[in-house]
Amino acid sequence: MAWTKAQIVEQAFDGLALAGYEFDITPEEKALALRRMDAMVSQWESRGIRLGYLLPSSPELSDLNSDSGLPDRAVEAVELNLQVRLAASKGKNLPPQTLALAKAAYDDLLTCAAFPQEQQFKNGLPVGAGNSPHYGYRGIFFPEPSSDPLAIAQGGDLIFPG
Repeated sequence: MAWTKAQIVEQAFDGLALAGYEFDITPEEKALALRRMDAMVSQWESRGIRLGYLLPSSPELSDLNSDSGLPDRAVEAVELNLQVRLAASKGKNLPPQTLALAKAAYDDLLTCAAFPQEQQFKNGLPVGAGNSPHYGYRGIFFPEPSSDPLAIAQGGDLIFPG
């Protein structure tokens, strides 16, 4: 299930002990929280943390009921860091545990951004001088990438389990 922006904002208010069933959160407060979340994720994207968050082209076009586009692994980081940003405007002091969780979640996002996923070489790329034929592959170019998710790489060769 994809998280909507409204769900993330509500979770942030809940973490501040300002849940909607105890306190009336006005639509203006929700809109302000949404703008802060958009600005926060935009700042993260400028630092190279690409989350897939669906940023609006202008602040007026931001919609609480729209899909956030966030993967599940990033929702907690966005929600906790939004809590930190909203706490000062609400006059709340967050417990040290929440601040530590927000920092750890942000650091996890940084780690994911720092280590890109492995990719296969495109065919037509020369193997180079260090890949001599006695290592098993006799071509001068890398083979065509495999799209089979069951392929297992062993020693540079793709083996398809039978």
